[in-house]
Amino acid sequence: MLVLACVNNGKVELAMEGFRRAGDYGFKLSVLSCNSMLSTLVKEGRIGNVEFVYKEMIRRRVASNLITFNTVISGLCKAGKLNKAGDIVEDMKVYGVVPTIITYNALIDGYCKRGGPGRMYKADSLLKEMVERGIHPNVITYNILIDGFCKDDNVTASIRIFKEMKEQGVKPGVITYNSLINGLCSDGKIDEGKGFRDEMLESGLEPNIVTYNAIMNGYLKKKMLKEARELFDDITKKGVVLNVLTFNTLINGYCKAGKMEEAIAVCNLMSEKMISPNVSTYNCLIGGYYHDGNIEAAHKLLDEMEGKGLKADFITYNIRIDAMCKRGETRKAVRFLDEMSEKGLKSSHITYNCLIAGYCQQGNPKAALTVKKRMEKEGKRPNVVTYNMLIKGFCDSNKLEEANRFLNEMLEKGLVPNRITYDIIKEEMMEKGFVPDIDGHLYNDSAKS
Repeated sequence: MLVLACVNNGKVELAMEGFRRAGDYGFKLSVLSCNSMLSTLVKEGRIGNVEFVYKEMIRRRVASNLITFNTVISGLCKAGKLNKAGDIVEDMKVYGVVPTIITYNALIDGYCKRGGPGRMYKADSLLKEMVERGIHPNVITYNILIDGFCKDDNVTASIRIFKEMKEQGVKPGVITYNSLINGLCSDGKIDEGKGFRDEMLESGLEPNIVTYNAIMNGYLKKKMLKEARELFDDITKKGVVLNVLTFNTLINGYCKAGKMEEAIAVCNLMSEKMISPNVSTYNCLIGGYYHDGNIEAAHKLLDEMEGKGLKADFITYNIRIDAMCKRGETRKAVRFLDEMSEKGLKSSHITYNCLIAGYCQQGNPKAALTVKKRMEKEGKRPNVVTYNMLIKGFCDSNKLEEANRFLNEMLEKGLVPNRITYDIIKEEMMEKGFVPDIDGHLYNDSAKS
């Protein structure tokens, strides 16, 4: 009861201490107390503690029940520890506890959010497995899969799941439609996305701001600024409650089109709607000014952002690094990489690739190579973009043998060359009379495509 009381009063550390002491003195805790503690630990993301408590429950022979297993599985899946979650499912079988819809939803959600090859195949196979076991998927199951396939750029599979959902008599909700609309609009299929919005209305569901943000984003991806603005004005007149993402989406569209006055005008509208600009708002505007070559305005916004207590994120730094590299100030840009590390911000592939591109464009591929080494040291594996820039950089410096070495290195690491790679080989190597020394599969793959 002490452990349960501590958890209920938000004193998790004290509850953990009580749990440990109970083990030391041989006191047996109730499954209710343990489950309550597990649930709180999962909510706080303390997965190491979750695993410890679960193992101790097994060791101390606390009678774990369905809630215990589902809670632990949910926590492990959220942490991306899917193999361990699978082990808990096996434990359930040993204890004679049958997995439920909650168990499968947690596992499917884990695979959908994990990333990496084969994740959606596994999620789909779990759907089939639960159906075979007589467990009927619910709206949450289908929503997870539809969203997962859309984010995996496989809208066709999402529509297949949507049709299956309706065939099984499960009624789609607003979240279901929003996932599909977002997936289709992101894929440039705006008319199909709007078709699902119309279907929503016909089924008695009201589109919300998430729906409209998705359609607006679709317009802007296709550079349909006029249509995006008309939609923005229309939903504003209808009294739809706008959010910061609505404004950021439109601001970003104007910035990319070089229409900075319009972007600032939309930003000024935010205060009228009692919505505060966030870091993403400033990132859009700063990037727009850098792109326009208005460095002074970009720096002014950076100062304004900091003055409002908004801290620059890794995207802010990427924008600044890219701008400096394009101005030929790559050496100064490297200082921002150091500053990111000091502030605990993780650099991305984009960060390093910007620096590598900057050095290569300045005719200094050796310095670019130093950035690549730092990238690898910090746990970032160079991608196709990285190698394309290095190959071109060394070709431009007339160091074709070095360029050839990076081509082979890319292939050895299992990276698949893209059209840009083939163009570089053709224009920078072959047309200069240099035949790359490779195994031949590169050109066989090219021929197939």
